[in-house]
Amino acid sequence: MNLFSKERNRRRNEELFIWNGKILLEQLIKSCNGKCNPIRSFSAEEIKIATNNYDPQNIITKDGYKLYEGHLQGRQVSVMKFSYEGYAEEGFNTIVFSSQMRHKNILKLIGCCLESQVPTPVFESARRLTLANRIYGPGERHLSLTERLKIAMEIANAIAYLHCGFPRPIVSRTIRSSNIVFDGENTAKLFDFELSMSIPEGETHIEDAVRGAWGCVAPDYFRTSKFNEMSDVYSFSSLLLELLTGKYIGDSIGDYESWEDYVKKHIEQNSFTEIVDPKIVGTGLSPEKEEQLLVFQELAFKCRRHSAEDRPTMVDVAKQLRNMYKSACQIMS
Repeated sequence: MNLFSKERNRRRNEELFIWNGKILLEQLIKSCNGKCNPIRSFSAEEIKIATNNYDPQNIITKDGYKLYEGHLQGRQVSVMKFSYEGYAEEGFNTIVFSSQMRHKNILKLIGCCLESQVPTPVFESARRLTLANRIYGPGERHLSLTERLKIAMEIANAIAYLHCGFPRPIVSRTIRSSNIVFDGENTAKLFDFELSMSIPEGETHIEDAVRGAWGCVAPDYFRTSKFNEMSDVYSFSSLLLELLTGKYIGDSIGDYESWEDYVKKHIEQNSFTEIVDPKIVGTGLSPEKEEQLLVFQELAFKCRRHSAEDRPTMVDVAKQLRNMYKSACQIMS
């Protein structure tokens, strides 16, 4: 690269940094009055080196973004690179909400790079493994029922924190297995806040275009374009069903109209174990484990009720999962 090109890139990066910094500051003030965790600034060159020039071999997971494993300033990090220039709003949103988080089941934001069209969030390190990998990955070690309950409990805790830990409840809208990663201690963590929104003071709902993964969007949200915390509860039910069945919630279930019909029919026919992930069943189920699985599916369908008013809160869901996890640990001991 000649000197002229270097100078042109330097000026362009500087302009982007100033412009994006202005937008980020405005959004931080609007969202949380500027009260957030420290956000470190990294240059585009530092991020490029950290990810080995965005080496595909370093991708942890991807959607409208790619989450890369990297090494930056002597520490392991995770770099969230959005795939398209039109995703600037999602990039800012991720940084704004992540910078407010202080929870063990939410991936910690370290800083960001503002020298690009779409800001690049930089998080603490995550293993090159998502919950989707652990459920569906052919080469992955089988997740036991107790491990699945632990993961469900940890994510429920994180979502309950979003709903109750701030002056204005935060609605995620991105709860799915591909958006859940793990640290070195196998602790499950949320990290994707690209679609998150805070419920305005004095309001009970937000109106916005319907967005979210197939099978995870609450029917009331789909019908009215209005959503609140109960929409997250419905999305969480999809995650519970994935953990229970080992199947993606968007997959076809044959002639059945819904997952509710699919599961209830098997319970009525005394063939419930046929829909449980074979990795859980193994060579057979004890009466205690089968009872746990039945309680697990009951909770999933409580969260999946069509009427938002009939769904439990995430606080209640987290409490029930904690009790189920403790019970499972006692059975194992």
